[in-house]
Amino acid sequence: MSTSTLTTPLSVGSYAAIGDSFTEGVGDPGPGDAFIGWADRLAVLLADQREEHDFRYANLAVRGRLLDQIVAEQVPRAKELAPDLVTFCAGGNDIIRPGSDPDAVAERYEAAVADLVNSVGKVMITTGFDTRGVPVLKHLRGKVATYSAHVRAIADRYDCPVLDLWSLRSVQDRRAWDDDRLHLSPEGHTRVALRAAQVLGLEVPTDPDQPWPPQQPRGSAEVTRDNIQWAREHLVPWIGRRLRGESSGDHVEAKRPDLLPL
Repeated sequence: MSTSTLTTPLSVGSYAAIGDSFTEGVGDPGPGDAFIGWADRLAVLLADQREEHDFRYANLAVRGRLLDQIVAEQVPRAKELAPDLVTFCAGGNDIIRPGSDPDAVAERYEAAVADLVNSVGKVMITTGFDTRGVPVLKHLRGKVATYSAHVRAIADRYDCPVLDLWSLRSVQDRRAWDDDRLHLSPEGHTRVALRAAQVLGLEVPTDPDQPWPPQQPRGSAEVTRDNIQWAREHLVPWIGRRLRGESSGDHVEAKRPDLLPL
């Protein structure tokens, strides 16, 4: 079976998402202080394949979590829930840390995948994004590519479908990203959810890689002004948290810790 896309739709009656801010849905605001995100949107697409009230969903992801924290906190819960499907996206926060080794991170990631595949129905794993257009992360492109290559190899070894974000060209558009330039926008999350559904063999209402509408070119003064505002509002606080050893996920709990009907 291809590690990219299942040839027949995967029958999913229950789904648990584990990961960090990407899977929690940061950048895609919902009611109150909650986020929606690609995993919630994928859950809706999966639920639409079932009879009413015949689908259950949990989202265990918490922003800022490192791989080892996800393995310690979320993987055991996912094994306990034993859903038909788990999406496992982790390691990104490790990779962006100075001095991190993508080979070592991938080794620990593989151990978690091996643990999960023996306890749940199917595990879909996720590559990194191509960061060449992300100002803070473009210098890490080589590390992300190395880690993503490991993810694909792990998928081959454990028969896991792959949500390949590196090849999803539409999310390389600036409009796919939130104002902080580190998290996806609602449209970006939507496109990832559609691609994930395709990987699972579902028919989707629109192509996640369809081109964005044409956009008026921006002048250099406007770009400079936006960059200064972004640095003030997002980059400086992010660096400050890093220096203080703080995480955006401190005191944050999983938004949907149980498999509940959707």
